[in-house]
Amino acid sequence: MDRRAFLAGGTYTALPAAGAALITAYWVTVGTSVGVALAWVLPAFVVVTAVGAASGEWMWRVTRYRVDAERFHVHTGVVFRKRLALRRERIRSVDLTADPVLRVLGAVTVRVGTGEHAGAEGTVTLWPVRRASAEALRATLLAHAARPGGAEAGDGALARFDPGWIRFAPLSFLTPALGAAAAGGTLQVAEWFGMQERVIGTVGSWFGLAPVLLVSLALAVGLIVVGGVATVALWVEAWWNHTLDRQADGTLHVRRGLLTTRSISLEESRLRGLEVVEPLAARLAGGARVDAVATGLATGEEDKAESRTLLPTAPKQLADQVAAKVLREPVASPTAAVLTPHPVAARGRRLRWALATVLVTEAVVVLLGVLLTPVLLHAAWISALVLVPVAVLLALDAYRALGHTLTGSPVGTGGPAGGYLVARSGTVRRATVALQRRGIVGWTVRRSWFQRRAGLVTVVATTAAGSGAYTVRDAGEADGLALADAAVPGLLRPFLVGDQEATALRG
Repeated sequence: MDRRAFLAGGTYTALPAAGAALITAYWVTVGTSVGVALAWVLPAFVVVTAVGAASGEWMWRVTRYRVDAERFHVHTGVVFRKRLALRRERIRSVDLTADPVLRVLGAVTVRVGTGEHAGAEGTVTLWPVRRASAEALRATLLAHAARPGGAEAGDGALARFDPGWIRFAPLSFLTPALGAAAAGGTLQVAEWFGMQERVIGTVGSWFGLAPVLLVSLALAVGLIVVGGVATVALWVEAWWNHTLDRQADGTLHVRRGLLTTRSISLEESRLRGLEVVEPLAARLAGGARVDAVATGLATGEEDKAESRTLLPTAPKQLADQVAAKVLREPVASPTAAVLTPHPVAARGRRLRWALATVLVTEAVVVLLGVLLTPVLLHAAWISALVLVPVAVLLALDAYRALGHTLTGSPVGTGGPAGGYLVARSGTVRRATVALQRRGIVGWTVRRSWFQRRAGLVTVVATTAAGSGAYTVRDAGEADGLALADAAVPGLLRPFLVGDQEATALRG
């Protein structure tokens, strides 16, 4: 491990301790001298920093790692000593992360993952490791994934950062959330310093005698602007200088980050497809992102969500082009294939669900209006005038999104391997998944009472990759079963009843 672990640990604790010390010193200096304030905060600051440095030093002393021909060994533990031995062929990912402190020191945090859902046992974290040593360690641990042909197997750059992608950053649900959080945080800090009423009065003076509706609209716009700026800042920090490369060692390599740099590797042999995701606001602006459908991603849902994104929200055409390159499709990405639409009955189901949601919401508001104040009764019918058209539009959009198809031929049928099941659904989050047919290990067929009456069926493809299951929603009954049977011949066939057998059974 990097010998300067004590310096990193001390810095991590010194920075927040300095902030707390400044706030404490401000309160103490009210009515007293600067010397007394320093006597209050300096000893605590020194102790906290020393504890952080000691923690880093202790971690350096108790943590060791070693790589032999078959296994990756790690010895660590502060209170309880732990020795891990991971078989090298089971290692699926080696990710490097460097926050600003580690970047100054020329070190990184190394996360070695086996892709197993075994809690902390599925991931080993080494902190801190010198960057050169970490790069060498990654090359060694992922050497088993190398493709025949050496450097010729790598295609180099698949995508490079474009500043124009930043325009998609504010088109996120984080924008209003961060705006509201900024307003709440400002009022909370003002209350700490006894200035909350002054802040509210100052904001109110900006509008004078303007109508309440106009004031509310202006404040909402202001919060959206603040939230948009914050969202752009977070996006830039996470995705600045993004690169997607195919390496000669058989991995897809993603590098990104402004302050905290991240370097993520994914074995191409573990890839089972791609998912092109179009959030509603980004889709209206023509944007989409590309996520990997792969086995062996980092353990934990947050780590998996961070590791599977190969391309941030970018123009949809570019997303399809990158998907084609990643899947080694010479003509076009399966995610851009023409899909088979679903029956009209599926549209009725979405309309009923959307209107039922509005009805339940309005019923609650009406009930509260009857019990509390008639003002809520007026709010109910006014909001209904807005929500009903919106719900209908979203339901129709969700129906138009439905579609599925098969491309290529599955393994074992005599055709070229690499065929895909392509399915699309969603409106707030529209997702088009292209799942390799050889990666499908099972099927789940669901039919509710309402679906049976409408002649619809929901078919779920089970796989060891990605989220574990991908759904073809509300397809025609015969079409959905035929799709599942054709995608992986022989897997569902024993559970299907032919026309003649079905007639005999009904007789």
